[in-house]
Amino acid sequence: MRLDGTVALVTGASSGIGAAASVSLARQGAAVAVVARRRERLDELAARIRGDGGDVLVIEADITQEAQAVEAVERTASELGRIDTLVNNAGVMLLGPAAGAPMTEWQRMVEINVLGLLYCAHAALPYLLKAAGAGPRHVADMVNVSSVAGRVPRSGSSVYNLTKHGVGAFSEALRQEVGQKHVRISLVEPGAVETELAGHNRPEVLETIRARFGGIERMQPEDIADAITYIVTRPRHVAVNELLIRPTEQE
Repeated sequence: MRLDGTVALVTGASSGIGAAASVSLARQGAAVAVVARRRERLDELAARIRGDGGDVLVIEADITQEAQAVEAVERTASELGRIDTLVNNAGVMLLGPAAGAPMTEWQRMVEINVLGLLYCAHAALPYLLKAAGAGPRHVADMVNVSSVAGRVPRSGSSVYNLTKHGVGAFSEALRQEVGQKHVRISLVEPGAVETELAGHNRPEVLETIRARFGGIERMQPEDIADAITYIVTRPRHVAVNELLIRPTEQE
């Protein structure tokens, strides 16, 4: 099912999976609200989408601030007319041993990976329920981007594991709550993807990450965008609840 006549909101859209998903959803006919902090990156993305003939709304916002997250959702609904799809993609991965870790890193992961996602989900849910009840597709989607870390705890990833396991639990419980109203809640769990995600780590942690994944062919953002697009273009009676995607060579 194409997405003509629908509206999608994508967080963390200034790079990586978020940018690729925005392009992909627009190509399926959705008007897309792209949300992130880096305005220049969003403007470049918007130009690309418009160049392909798509409709896009740029919203500069920090979703860790509840008021800004709510405003992003409200602006999307007001200026584009509705919200049929929410892609909660914004996230951060800050790894390393728990002993001696900066508390600011733990707080940052909770703020973005959990609270930011919750702020957007809470604000968008009434619009998703409304869209599911009133065409054009009579179904709506919330796609929460998690990680392999939401399934497999690993040494050095304790708080990142915590946040991503939480996203998985939230998604499944919410699915049971709103699924019969035709709001589909889907969880996407990527393995190693070639994005900026790892680059936010401290140098010594970054070296460990490079040593672990340097020898494998990582996935590209477009691979995950393709999966997200697959999920939201299924017929109304089909819900993809959970999708785990790893590079072929990843253990």
